[in-house]
Amino acid sequence: MDYKELTGKALKAKEVSLPTYSNFHVGAAVLTDNNKIYSAGNIESSSYSLTMCAERTAIFKAISEGERKFKAIAIASDLDGFCSPCGACRQVINDLCGEIDIVLVNKNKETKIYKTSEMLPHAFSDDDLK
Repeated sequence: MDYKELTGKALKAKEVSLPTYSNFHVGAAVLTDNNKIYSAGNIESSSYSLTMCAERTAIFKAISEGERKFKAIAIASDLDGFCSPCGACRQVINDLCGEIDIVLVNKNKETKIYKTSEMLPHAFSDDDLK
């Protein structure tokens, strides 16, 4: 699948991120089943535990607009390599998006694509709560 528009939105979201303390810019864009894209940048607080990652912000933005089904999420950073989602974001992607494509975008606009289960093998899920 061609994720050019999705990765473009993640790159744009990175530009409006607010990494006041780490200066580590991350943008994310999530693609819904009906082809809508919601994007966000990471937002930092001086109390780091209150910081919100770009991935979760984009997903929560989509959820708050009534979206429930997703195809993919793109995550862009300024690294030469690829910035994968943190553990908390991997859990949220697993719980709220399911088995989707996770598209990583580096500063050269190169991409790598993984599935949710590759990023979070042996995940704890709602099935474990039944």
